[in-house]
Amino acid sequence: MEDFRHCIENRGLVKTGIEKDLVEKELKGAEADLVSAKKSLAEGNEKWATVQCYYAVFHAAKALVLSKGFREKSHGCLLAALNELFVKQGFLDRRDGGLLEDLMRLRWAADYRLEYPEKRSLAPLVEEAAAFIAKAKETLEKTGF
Repeated sequence: MEDFRHCIENRGLVKTGIEKDLVEKELKGAEADLVSAKKSLAEGNEKWATVQCYYAVFHAAKALVLSKGFREKSHGCLLAALNELFVKQGFLDRRDGGLLEDLMRLRWAADYRLEYPEKRSLAPLVEEAAAFIAKAKETLEKTGF
């Protein structure tokens, strides 16, 4: 896992202004990917459900990080920022950061090794992704966004 400070020093995370419309766009993207993941799962397409589930959580995490004025340049640095800005600060728990990391690995395996979970293993992850998106929205409200 990337380190937050290392990501900043190496420009894997860049400080930007806060753009509310971009945060909202990312949340909409997260919701759309979640709908797609559920549909793919129902159709028996576990590979795409895995990829879409990851991107649902990725976009929700990106919305959170953008709300703090950071833009990521890598998936690893997004994870580092999520953990630094939200998990360590107590807005999210360790499992939330862990979900992004777990799905990151699963997405990589699905894309590059054509290995992905079976439907019965993937269905709970899709539900966890839905809960993560809801928690991201709640966190944005709590942080005054």
